[in-house]
Amino acid sequence: MYNSLNDENGVVMTIAATEFDIRDYIDGAAAFYGATANVIMQLSLAPVGYGVIESKVESGSIMRHPVKRTRTTLTYLSVALMGTPGDRAAYRRAIGNAHKYVHSTPESPVRYNAFDPNLQLWVAACLYWGSLDVMERMYGPVEEDTADIFYAYAERLGTTLQVKPEMWPADRAAFAEYWAKNLALTSIDDTMAAYFADLMDLRMLPLPLRAVFGPFHRWFTTGLLPQHIRDEMGLVWTARDERRLNRLLAATGFVWGRMPRVIRNFPFNATLADMRRREEKALPLI
Repeated sequence: MYNSLNDENGVVMTIAATEFDIRDYIDGAAAFYGATANVIMQLSLAPVGYGVIESKVESGSIMRHPVKRTRTTLTYLSVALMGTPGDRAAYRRAIGNAHKYVHSTPESPVRYNAFDPNLQLWVAACLYWGSLDVMERMYGPVEEDTADIFYAYAERLGTTLQVKPEMWPADRAAFAEYWAKNLALTSIDDTMAAYFADLMDLRMLPLPLRAVFGPFHRWFTTGLLPQHIRDEMGLVWTARDERRLNRLLAATGFVWGRMPRVIRNFPFNATLADMRRREEKALPLI
């Protein structure tokens, strides 16, 4: 479908006669808006959710270490999308060292293992679906050829870990079927709903920051969730809310899209550089 160009980061490809550079689609503003909604989507599949809620890797808890956890997630995305094969292999090893402790116990309500490629595929699917949704709200629909190559490229969101390339749905139509089928399997119990409420209300932040930013954060996060998940959480979202959110995102895109690419790529370019610095100095990567 596409050929890789000889780019040091492996981030430029061609389809037909069109050049595609993933850095044109790495967007810090989109990540800001979509981050919590995407986490909730991922965790709404119970084995993924309980893998996080019950995790014994305390240093990776966003409720206890929000800055460190955010850095780890952003670094994974930057490495998966913009990193070299060597970068991805190094970060896979680092994440594997943490994931080996993430598995269910006899007391867990569901069975899970962080190395399960099917669970990782769901997480990668959420990352792709959520990023495309926010980007299109900000900048408008993506042209068909570009959408196809962006979709093919997004395979790295899973294959950077244990997802096999053949597990990624073959094309966008196949992905739509996968998404509809697996989204319908998500179910949010009281334990998960309470955890998601804490995320939406920014309970990991000091009270003054939570009081100022929490209500707005809850509002736009609600708007970026699929309706099925909003229903599972008992969240109300009106047509007026939808219009207001779309106006906000379009206005953000109008301003942010005119920034130089190096600014639009922040903080992903910074976390990738930090990961490489840490590896060079033999420091922990996560």
